[in-house]
Amino acid sequence: MAVWETIGQAVQSVGAVGADIFDRMRGVTGSGPQSRQADFSMAVVALAAKMAKADGVVTMSEAASFWNRFDVPDSAQRPIRRLFDLAQQDVAGFEAYARKIARLFPDDDAVHEDILDILFTIAAADGVIHENELDFLERVAEIFGVDGVMWSRIKARHLEPDGDPFAVLGLARDADRATITRRYRELVREHHPDRLIARGVPEEFVRIATDRLAAINSAYDAAMAHLS
Repeated sequence: MAVWETIGQAVQSVGAVGADIFDRMRGVTGSGPQSRQADFSMAVVALAAKMAKADGVVTMSEAASFWNRFDVPDSAQRPIRRLFDLAQQDVAGFEAYARKIARLFPDDDAVHEDILDILFTIAAADGVIHENELDFLERVAEIFGVDGVMWSRIKARHLEPDGDPFAVLGLARDADRATITRRYRELVREHHPDRLIARGVPEEFVRIATDRLAAINSAYDAAMAHLS
C-alpha cells in the first residue's frame, strides 16, 4: 500500500480531526518500514504546512507548491489535505516535527537536504523569502544538525539559483578541476535517488532528489566552464 494511502486510512481510523490528530495517529499506521515511512511523511506534511504559515499568511501559491511536489492518490487527497490545513493554522510546534524527522533519519544529510529543499520551495512560492521564513529554515537546519558549509550550499541553490556554482557545490572559488570533480562525484553518490530509497525514504520524495541532482549537474558544468 502506498505511503499516502496508509496515512489516509490512519486519519480516517482516528475519527474527527482535532488539535491532537498527530498524537492520536501514533502507532495507528502499524509497524515496520511502511510505518516509518508514514511517520516521516506525516511529519513532512506538518512541517511544510507550518513553513507556509511562517510569514503570517498562507498563500495559494505556497500551498500549491507543496501539493505540486507530490503525487497524492485521489483516495488519500482528502485526509492529507485535512492534515495540511490543520497544521497550517499556526507555526507553533514546527520544531517537534523537525526533531521527528531528525530521529527517523539521524545523520542522513541527503534526507535533511531533501526536506530543506521542499521548505525553501514553499517559502519562495510567493516570490520572496521573508525574514521569518529564513529564521524558520535556519532553525530546522540547526535541528537537523546541518553544518555551515552544507547550509551555505543549500541557500545558494535557492537564493541565488543563477549565482555562484562553487557555492552550490560547497567549494571555494579557487578549487581546481580535480577538487571540483571529486566533490561533484561525492554529491552525486550521496544524493542519488536510488540510494535514498534504499535508506527507507518514501518513493514519493524521489522527485526532490532528482531536482537537486539537476542543480548539482548544472553547478558542476558552470564551475568547470569557469576554469576554461
